[in-house]
Amino acid sequence: MAGMKAPPSGAYKIVKVEELYGDLISKRGIEGTYIGKSEEESPWVPFGDNAAIRHLAFDVRNNVYCNILWIKSPGVIGTHKHRGPVWAVGLEGSFRYLEYDWVCGPGEFITEMPGTAHTLVTDDPNGMKALFWMQGANEFYDEQGNFVETLDVWWFMNHYETYCKENNFPINDQLYI
Repeated sequence: MAGMKAPPSGAYKIVKVEELYGDLISKRGIEGTYIGKSEEESPWVPFGDNAAIRHLAFDVRNNVYCNILWIKSPGVIGTHKHRGPVWAVGLEGSFRYLEYDWVCGPGEFITEMPGTAHTLVTDDPNGMKALFWMQGANEFYDEQGNFVETLDVWWFMNHYETYCKENNFPINDQLYI
């Protein structure tokens, strides 16, 4: 049996597809969202002196959050441990973890599994940007390995909303999925 080689239709139109549970999906489902690139839709929120985060999604049901991390010049995001999986795609510049021997550049993909501590750095003179999709908590540690703070979906929501309120940006409901 031959597998599908390409999508079966090239029609440039909306195709009506029958849905067995259409009424239920209509009533209980949640539509997808769109976040444009303007600062009003999602501003760059400072994350320390040399970094900022652009929040893209918060899902409180699954403790999931998505953002773009921007480290503006060579620098470090402190040692942290994830309590859930992380997926990331390099967008600009490059970054690495002190604990590993690879460097992530634009278009490259990484995964992080729960339970390992690592220290994100960029040596790139122009810094880095990467898209992160994270689930679960991040535990941050100081230079002696002492626990400092837990960052989870609620922390990231507070980070975003506090900044918006302090700077008269509207809270974008499209970020909440």
